[in-house]
Amino acid sequence: MTKEKAWPWISTAARAGLAAVWLIAGGLKVGDLAASARAVHAYQLMPYDVAKVVGAVQPFLEIALGVLLLIGLSTRLTAAISALLMTIFIAGIVSAWARGLQIDCGCFSSGGALAAGTDTRYGIDIVRDLGFLAFSGILLWRPRTRFSLDGVLMGER
Repeated sequence: MTKEKAWPWISTAARAGLAAVWLIAGGLKVGDLAASARAVHAYQLMPYDVAKVVGAVQPFLEIALGVLLLIGLSTRLTAAISALLMTIFIAGIVSAWARGLQIDCGCFSSGGALAAGTDTRYGIDIVRDLGFLAFSGILLWRPRTRFSLDGVLMGER
């Protein structure tokens, strides 16, 4: 298989992986929007009232991105929004780490303050999110994927 024939499959894998990330992250938060708000507020970057709104909207945005990626609709735009969100998430984790906050990032959990004596996982969280950012980068660079609504709408096979 040539490189040009392999790219749609590589991009499809990146699209499916990123879709799974967003669907799982949003799905875990959507059932408890108050916990999502507390997780956002734990970063101490905005007032609680703003964190409450962000925490309530974030799971639905994550699910929407996951669905769009899953069906392959507006893949490049969805990848751009994903890249922006991942960059914001990484910056938030770096900020919490630099300020000595002891919090769970809330990426795949209810987040918030960690119990005394619990180690943070900031380095692992950042590396993981950089991997997800790489998926977004692949889709920004090569948005044509297999089994996508974009392909159907563009008349591709």
